[in-house]
Amino acid sequence: MTTDTSGLSQLGTQTAQPSSPETAMLERVPNPHPEALYLARFTVPEFTSLCPVTGQPDFAHIVIDYAPAEWLVESKSLKLYMTAFRNHGAFHEDCTVAIGLKLVDLLAPKWLRIGGYWYPRGGIPIDVFWQTGAAPEGLWLPDQGVPTYRGRG
Repeated sequence: MTTDTSGLSQLGTQTAQPSSPETAMLERVPNPHPEALYLARFTVPEFTSLCPVTGQPDFAHIVIDYAPAEWLVESKSLKLYMTAFRNHGAFHEDCTVAIGLKLVDLLAPKWLRIGGYWYPRGGIPIDVFWQTGAAPEGLWLPDQGVPTYRGRG
């Protein structure tokens, strides 16, 4: 079985790092099993963005789970999109929810959830969770595997 990649512009080519999430191009490919109910997971353990007030870097562990319908996100384009936040100023909640909304808009998945496990800012870690609704019945939902922040605990 082959997947149609004819419409992709980044896969298999040297691609410049996008300057912002707004200029990053997320791409998709047809799901070869749209009838199957399954979960795909992307883990971004070294996500970075900037505080919109101070310009200081923020760090997070992002976990994206989705049940594909007709489309799959092309992973190189997702990697480039996620790294485009490195010079982007936004609060933790904005970054996390914006990523989820962008993927839902691109993929129209059966279901999607995103967990943003942010490292402390001002001594307080912020965890942000968003999903499209209740998970479809019968979908296997493993734990996202990221413990709450404990510092040196």
